Amino acid sequence: MILNKNRTSLKHILLFALFSLLMMSCGSTKLKTHEFPNAFDTSNHPIKYQVKKAYFVDGITADNEFDGARLNNFTKENDSIFVATILPENEPINPSAHYAFRVSSDKKRIINIKLNYPTATHRYWPKLSNDGKNWKPIDSTNFKLIDSAKNAMLTLAIDKNKLWIAAQELNTSTDAKNWAKNLANHKDVRFKTVGKSKLNRDLIALDIYNGEVKKKETIVILSRQHPPEVSGYMAMQAFVEEIVKDNRLANDFRKKYRVLVYPMLNPDGVDLGHWRHNSGGIDMNRDWAYYRQQEIKTIVNNIVDVTNNSKNNVILGIDFHSTQTDLYYTFTDDMHPTIYPFKDYWLKAIDDALPNYTPDDRPYAIGDPISKGWFYLQFKAESITYEIGDETPRDFIKLKAEVAAREMMKLLILK
Repeated sequence: MILNKNRTSLKHILLFALFSLLMMSCGSTKLKTHEFPNAFDTSNHPIKYQVKKAYFVDGITADNEFDGARLNNFTKENDSIFVATILPENEPINPSAHYAFRVSSDKKRIINIKLNYPTATHRYWPKLSNDGKNWKPIDSTNFKLIDSAKNAMLTLAIDKNKLWIAAQELNTSTDAKNWAKNLANHKDVRFKTVGKSKLNRDLIALDIYNGEVKKKETIVILSRQHPPEVSGYMAMQAFVEEIVKDNRLANDFRKKYRVLVYPMLNPDGVDLGHWRHNSGGIDMNRDWAYYRQQEIKTIVNNIVDVTNNSKNNVILGIDFHSTQTDLYYTFTDDMHPTIYPFKDYWLKAIDDALPNYTPDDRPYAIGDPISKGWFYLQFKAESITYEIGDETPRDFIKLKAEVAAREMMKLLILK
């Protein structure tokens, strides 16, 4: 059975190799602005900063004094319930209510904490940690939705040691930088700071290739445009780590291709604990038309400048995100990117390689000014938004990303 599956995968790879179109000749591509069917105002909008402080209520301490935190108030409702109020950075906003705070007590006790969203509803299953690094989901017996599923209630055993409570595992801009620098210990990986965010945090990149960089076709990888989308960020990490492994497939791939990775596009929003936006108060994945936000302007200029300087053609862009379930946003079949029909063979290869899993392909035409459309309009590149479910098991996130990276490399090596 395994042999038959391998033969099927090989068949798809060979078919892709036969049907791949010839690449456009290498040359300069000027950065252009683009008209998308759905226009968005991405000029700066005011945000309301949460007050960083510790709250002291009846022997309980709650605080948001760390990067990635989101807690707007902490009060006592009655003898058995404390209330953590969670508000967004501004509105209107996607209802992705992020929260992250720490609690401790002057004595051992069991308390109930109500997550209160005055302007939204609950989305993320709570994660707990004793150190802010190692996380586990709260047990279902200690968690329930209340108020017609608008708010949530947690039952927690606490003591004098701080307990971290968060919507998703924390991965701050510092964590991203440390991960990227560690990966750059590999001989084929180069770490770069390509600019600054609106609040002067580093915008970082990895440049991955072996040998001569000129005229290498290029894949671009993006992540963390939206701060709480940590499961997508985890997939990006596993995907990139597979590309830099020291095995024959990855080594051959790096000799043929260049990979540009921008792992943390929104460091301000991530560190400020935002639900969706950057420090300009904007959904950055609606700013890929006129580049009004500093972070997007910096990244698109870097992509175009770097690839122009080395006469690289960008053939594929992958943007990692999170949503309620695993899926892939792709283009409709009437659109023919340069490496069409890559995505069909890629998703089929992932399907063949993972028993009991079928990729959920959601094709749609260009509409909103998002990264997926930008890659096509700017380079006529294939582009895919790789979405991971908020609560997808973390071991499967890693496995699927590793498989996806391997199948991508197999297909593109034979192109």
